[in-house]
Amino acid sequence: MLTAGLSVSACTEREDNQMNTSISSLFNKNYNIKTEDIHPELRVIGNLIRTVMPHFTKPFFSFANFFLDNILSGMNLATKVSFEEKYIIREDGTKLRICIYSPKKKQENVPGVLWIHGGGYAIGIPEQDFSFIQSFVLASGCVVVAPDYTNSTDAPYPAALNDCYAALLWLRDNGADYGMRSDRIFVGGDSAGGGLCAATTLLARDRGDVNIAFQMPLYPMLDDRMITASSQNNDAPIWNTKSNELGWELYLGKDYKTDNVSKYASPARETDYSNLPPTLTYVGDIEPFTDETIKYVENLKNAGVEVNFRIFEGCFHGFDLFSFTAPAKEARKFLIDGFMYAVENYTKEQN
Repeated sequence: MLTAGLSVSACTEREDNQMNTSISSLFNKNYNIKTEDIHPELRVIGNLIRTVMPHFTKPFFSFANFFLDNILSGMNLATKVSFEEKYIIREDGTKLRICIYSPKKKQENVPGVLWIHGGGYAIGIPEQDFSFIQSFVLASGCVVVAPDYTNSTDAPYPAALNDCYAALLWLRDNGADYGMRSDRIFVGGDSAGGGLCAATTLLARDRGDVNIAFQMPLYPMLDDRMITASSQNNDAPIWNTKSNELGWELYLGKDYKTDNVSKYASPARETDYSNLPPTLTYVGDIEPFTDETIKYVENLKNAGVEVNFRIFEGCFHGFDLFSFTAPAKEARKFLIDGFMYAVENYTKEQN
């Protein structure tokens, strides 16, 4: 297992040099992925995925959203915790559905977590991330709010971000009803949800109306420019260069491939990483987001932000969803251990 740092801000000089050496080697890597590049426990499923669906397409996005909206929406797949749906009224009068997960027996002084699902900004519903969500609730007794944000197939940026921020404000204002401490508001998400996590945290810092104590942008989709080595000519399973191009095109609309893209749409465009909350993230070393995640971690670290970061060798995008494999189990342990450390150590008072 290749480790790029545990509690990066607290690394010794030797550990820091080892991390920088690992990072340098990754930036020089060829990302045309061969079978032997994939972790042994992920090779069969990875090659099957590449065979069945080499890359995402607009018709697949439409089919996936139809299936999710009509089959899984509203189901409590996180069966060990309580589940309810509420609606936030947007400024235009339409309704934003939010899913709320909490312990079956209410606890006090717990964190509140805004969790944002992935799907390339184009597909998905909160219910698909039940495994992440349930693990947070069972570990800490927290309340999790997961917004059914607008997918880019329905409207481009800033629709999704506006929805996520509205859900964050709802959590700030209503979390106490579920035992939440106001100084323990966390934000997390995976893939595009990781990108929205980073964007929501940036927006909260800049607006100053919610103080976030901790963030978890897992293998985040951060950079529309696709200028890193890992984002180019990458044919890894699940999410690759072609899928990434389509995802950004749909999300950015008319601004795609222009200089008009906001840092809140593409957080890698930010230049000031100061006053951002302590961060946990991880990424596989053969996926398109490897280098942009590394760069994001470096920028946070250089700004004095505490970071807990891992790189998983031979792992493609979303590898942690295959819970029967050793890398997925290790990633989940890393996540929950880091989350519980945050529960015990990080707070941020509201203004």
